[in-house]
Amino acid sequence: MTIEGYADLDATDLAGLVARGELSALEVLEEAVERAERVNSSLNALVYPWYDHAWARIRDGLPEGPLHGVPFLLKDLYQDYEGQKQSNGCRALAGTVAESDSEMVSRYKAAGLSIFGRTTSPEFGLSTTTESALHGRTRNPWNPELTSGGSSGGASSMVAAGVLPIANASDGGGSIRVPASCTGLFGLKPTRGRNPMGPLVGEGWSGLATVHAVSRSVRDSALLLDCTAGPDIGAPYWAAPPKRPFVEELGREVAGMKAAIVREAWFGVETHPDCLAAVDRAAELCRGLGLEVEEASLPIPRALLDADMQIIYSNARETVELVEQVLGRPATGEDVEKNNLAMARRDRSTGADYVRALNGIHALGRLVARFFLDFDLLITPTMPVPPMPLGLLSPSREDAEAQWRDVMRTIAFTSVFNASGNPAASIPLHWNADGLPIGVQFVAPYGGEAALFRIASALEQAAPWAHRRPPIHAG
Repeated sequence: MTIEGYADLDATDLAGLVARGELSALEVLEEAVERAERVNSSLNALVYPWYDHAWARIRDGLPEGPLHGVPFLLKDLYQDYEGQKQSNGCRALAGTVAESDSEMVSRYKAAGLSIFGRTTSPEFGLSTTTESALHGRTRNPWNPELTSGGSSGGASSMVAAGVLPIANASDGGGSIRVPASCTGLFGLKPTRGRNPMGPLVGEGWSGLATVHAVSRSVRDSALLLDCTAGPDIGAPYWAAPPKRPFVEELGREVAGMKAAIVREAWFGVETHPDCLAAVDRAAELCRGLGLEVEEASLPIPRALLDADMQIIYSNARETVELVEQVLGRPATGEDVEKNNLAMARRDRSTGADYVRALNGIHALGRLVARFFLDFDLLITPTMPVPPMPLGLLSPSREDAEAQWRDVMRTIAFTSVFNASGNPAASIPLHWNADGLPIGVQFVAPYGGEAALFRIASALEQAAPWAHRRPPIHAG
């Protein structure tokens, strides 16, 4: 079967059609499955399909939530789903079956989503490409020789290729925003503590990581966040509740907001002209919407940037040690990819080093908070480079130092706001001469997703992107 105009329908549309009885949840799932099967051989973005399980849930009756009957895919990274396989992209964990649902999965189910499988992730989410020794290379629908970003590249490929309108993603250094930029989608990283990480952990990567989605439309992202936001039982901290539902921010006035443009990437990385052109386009659009836009700088001491990286290194080490506990022996390059294993082995930090790193990211958060005393929004490139060729960012690349240098290039604008905890979104406002999407990052004060949804919905009306189709598309 084919649902007429499916590729132009977002999750909000589909939920409305199902609610009115114009489509059934089963018909929508069958459409998504057919489309996934049509393009996955070209993209390699869907693993662990759960078609029979998803059909059974529909027959048993999905919860009547706001997204009832909307097809959905989970990222293969830490989102436990009881009784179903996951691997976190790691050969040593391939086929692990979760014993219970994570809190986010429970909330996705309560929203009525029809979850039918997992999308690819690099091992432990430790790269901005979605390539792994376990699952192979996930390809970008705009150019299959390029990365679709990481670590949520499987999700971004499936959404960009028209399989489904929204998919689960997570972000510890840019892993929602980078894939959104690479594939022409909207991708919002929520404020630290906005979405729950429980029940097994209180925070991801010591507060650097958070969970949400990539989507074609802004309103879908807002609606999903309304369904999932808020603390779970025992959460160590949480973001202050918004004044109103996020979907009610869409279409609100943006004239008079004050935005800063920062063009210089941190970590000493040079910015590509295509990415600067994308910022110029964003500035032009924002001025047309009545915003006050000015050039600014946000200098950050190198020690605070290094603190961010130390948190990642320490968490990589802890993850490999957990794998070794499962294996009952030291991990080898056959269990964990060599560059990730080398990263974990190199980390010799002490407890005192870790405390200093935590203090460093908290200091960075205060520095960024002071910056926002003068501005409502910050505009930067999402990435300082266009989508990169496959292989360069792979954790199995022979030259490990070059691989990590290239990863650092891709997150030179994004990772700062994982450390500070601010909400940030990549908005697809520019395509370069090669026809590749180039995202622009918008950042708001801590707890300020409302401002991001307001400006993103205004830009979506001023410069629509959802009609654009990559060469690899389900039709």
